[in-house]
Parts: sequence; C-alpha cells; structure tokens
Amino acid sequence: MKTLTAYVLRLGDNGLVLSQRLGAWCGHAPELEIDLALANIGLDLLGQARNFLTYAAELEGDGDEDSLAFGRDERQFSNLLLVEQPNGNFADTIARQYFIDAWHVALYSRLVQSRDAQLAAIAAKSLKEVRYHLRFSRGWLERLGNGTALSAERMQQAINELWRFTGELFEADDVDLALSEEGIAVDPRTLRDAWEAEIMTGLKDAALTVPEEAAYRSGGRQGLHTEHLGPMLAEMQYLQRVYPGQQW
Repeated sequence: MKTLTAYVLRLGDNGLVLSQRLGAWCGHAPELEIDLALANIGLDLLGQARNFLTYAAELEGDGDEDSLAFGRDERQFSNLLLVEQPNGNFADTIARQYFIDAWHVALYSRLVQSRDAQLAAIAAKSLKEVRYHLRFSRGWLERLGNGTALSAERMQQAINELWRFTGELFEADDVDLALSEEGIAVDPRTLRDAWEAEIMTGLKDAALTVPEEAAYRSGGRQGLHTEHLGPMLAEMQYLQRVYPGQQW
C-alpha cells in the first residue's frame, strides 16, 4: 500500500467509525435537539470519511468507498482507538467528541496547507464542520461540568476514563514523518500544543480537572484495536457481507 494511501485511510477510518458511533444515538439522546445535533455531526463525519475513502481508492486504483468501508476486516482499519470507544452515557459521548473535535480543528487547520491539492480541499471543507462540532461538544462539556453534582461527577469520570486514549493523537510513525517532510501530511506531534491549549481551557471553564498522567493506549493506526471495534463493524457491515455487491 502506498504511503499516501495509508495516511488518507487513517483519516477516513476515523470519520467512518465515529460517525457510526454517533448514529447509534439517533432516537436515544436526552433531548430532541441533541438527537438531531448528534445525527448531523455524524453525517458530517460520514461525508468527510467518504471523501477520504474515495480518494484512497483512487490512489490505489482499486475498489471504491463502499468496498473500503464494508469489505475490510478489523485489522485492516487504521482509526484511532479513541473514536471506537462505546457511547456509554451522554457524558462519555461528549468527552470523546470534545477530545477528537479539538484534535480535528488543530489537524485540518494545518492540513489545508498540504501540497496535495485533494487533501487540502477535503481539509478546507471539513474545517468548517469540525469548528461547529467543537462548539457543540465544548458547550455541553461546560453545561455538564457546571451543572448538578451528578452531571459534573459523570463528566469528570468520562474525562478520566478516555484520557488514556489521547496520547495516540500525537504519535508519529514512518507514514506521518515521510509525508510531513514532503509537505503533504501533518506531523501529529506538532498538534499537541494547540490541542492542549483548547483542552486545558475547556476543562477549566467546565470546573473539571485535568487527569493525572495515564498509561496511554495506542495501536489503532497499526490495526491493533480494542475489543469494541469488532462488534461495531459486524453490525455496520452485515448487509454487505451477507449480500455482497447488492444495490437497493
């Protein structure tokens, strides 16, 4: 697989997996407005995933967005571990979303300058969307953190539980380093300062505390996932696996 294809697949898989998680909230969110907001954010992420996966298929000269989404096995997915974590309660979903939204804004703000015209164009369109996503997740972070004792407790628990998956956001491997040297990709290590500035301010405004250093989990981009991705993919890919190539 080409280095650029691997990089594009990572970005596409992040959006695809997280969009599936958010889609599961449809009809189950605490309020109708939240239900619609989470569904719309999920659709934004799905649209971003389609753009990245379509580009990856073009780079390889094989398959399309559907074959990449529904025809790959768990070990072939290269998404971050953070996005595959279960929805849990509403606070868990908000913590997961806030962490990834802050990272997306930092990433796409840099990726718009990519020497790869297609990547730059996808990033420019996505940046407008993820800035809204961040306003939404941070807004609810502050509401829950500054709300009742119960809501603050659950929000802090969610932050603490998911913190161990944030270290992976800034890990750089050969793919990142090679493409960033060419001005195509973004070295994830350079995103840490912007991400931490947003997170530290957001947690402070929400009267929440920064978790202590944890034993960070990683490996998602190398296909080493948690126990949560397999069952989600089994559900997502069921129809295409049972009736391959069918159209409705």
